[in-house]
Amino acid sequence: MKRVLAIRQDNNGDVLLIGPALRAIGSQARVDLMCGPRGAAAGRLLPGVDAVDVWEAAWIDAEPHPVSRADIDALVDRLRVRYDEAVIFTSFHQSPLPMALVLRMAGIQRIGAISVDYPGSLLDVRHRVDDEIHEVERALSLAAAMGYTLPRGDDGRLRFRELPPPPLMPAPYVVVHPGCTMTARTWSADGFLEVTRALCTRGYYVAVTGSANESDLTAYVASGHERARNFGGATSFAKFASLVAGAVAAVCGNTATTHVAAAVGTPVAEIFPPTISFARFRPWMVSYEVFGDGSVACAGCRARACPFDDHPCLQNVRANDIADAVARLHGVGFPNVRSMLA
Repeated sequence: MKRVLAIRQDNNGDVLLIGPALRAIGSQARVDLMCGPRGAAAGRLLPGVDAVDVWEAAWIDAEPHPVSRADIDALVDRLRVRYDEAVIFTSFHQSPLPMALVLRMAGIQRIGAISVDYPGSLLDVRHRVDDEIHEVERALSLAAAMGYTLPRGDDGRLRFRELPPPPLMPAPYVVVHPGCTMTARTWSADGFLEVTRALCTRGYYVAVTGSANESDLTAYVASGHERARNFGGATSFAKFASLVAGAVAAVCGNTATTHVAAAVGTPVAEIFPPTISFARFRPWMVSYEVFGDGSVACAGCRARACPFDDHPCLQNVRANDIADAVARLHGVGFPNVRSMLA
């Protein structure tokens, strides 16, 4: 069977979004996935992936290590003659060409990627897409350009392999995920605290989730009511996904939680500061409501931290509106889409 190396650097959410494209390739070939350390947990849960190779691309990672010739040489040696083809998946603002050069040095004969820049002899398949295409569609279109389409019966949803049992949580519960690796892409701690209180008042239990380095934040948000429980730093990525799977809805900013919820079929109430395009990263094939103001002058800023104290694109977001959205989403099937994003 043909051996294909698929590459997607960046975070867990970004890796999840290429899941359907990997299944398309995997229907005709053996697929190994190369991702960075920030995306490896998601990569290991994707159907259709035979193996995960963790390697950080310094031209993609948000907090990269210095580029090392010894590290590049070791990667070239490791990949040499192992693969028939390589598919480099990127987001709209990333270049595939540095990785394509490494793959050429490793002797991979057929390489495909989406590239605005002229690739010279680095790419055999130079694919083009519209700017506002969703990241899932972007990846699927590249796979198709390389000759791979989803098998019959695959609807293109995000999916996981079998997940472990979730942590115990009374029902009905809502996952509230206040953190984000980029603070400009989520709401304030006080806003999420008010959401927790509003949801508990409406009779829901709340599971407040986050990474270990967000444990102070999650403890604060969970302090809003006795029906709220703090899971900050207490779960693996797989356990987190199973916790989201059991929830009636997830409340979060523009984070991987949105895509985890889509992969397990849980509706999403998303607070979306429009630092990047909502069209590219909206919840995929799952019910959702979205909150934020896309009409602000600084929309599309791509900031990691908002330079304004009051986060102007979120001034119209109210905790009670989000709690009302959860109540509407609870038990409603797809499609149910309501946007508060101007």
